[in-house]
Amino acid sequence: MKNIFLSLLIFVVMSLLHAQFTEWAVRMLGLPGGDFGMYSYLILIFCSMMTAVGLVTVILFKKSYQSILRIAILFEVIYLLFLIISGNNPFLYFSDSTNENLLMIMMYGIAGLVFLCMFLVHLFYLKIISSKNKNLS
Repeated sequence: MKNIFLSLLIFVVMSLLHAQFTEWAVRMLGLPGGDFGMYSYLILIFCSMMTAVGLVTVILFKKSYQSILRIAILFEVIYLLFLIISGNNPFLYFSDSTNENLLMIMMYGIAGLVFLCMFLVHLFYLKIISSKNKNLS
């Protein structure tokens, strides 16, 4: 049961990070609010669906998802598959250089940035656990 709550927490944090970074990317690019104002909420809705898929996967394969890093990898793989399936083509920017197409590239970069954040959390968590084990010895 512990890994289900841990995975839910990780999925929620990663969903919120994706939505926030997307909001910042839309603002940074100066995209029109009418077309892209709710884009981060759309990402949050997609991430909630990915959270459901990820939780089902974690429940089915409990023994495989015991670490933060594995759960984060699962979320990012599902997220990247969702981007590909939704028609988010990052290579359009090279043929049509617009800010909308640059946002498509940034969506993949945001995925890498969120994964990097979760990797750092994983390392920090391991450091805390190892120091706690040393104190108990």
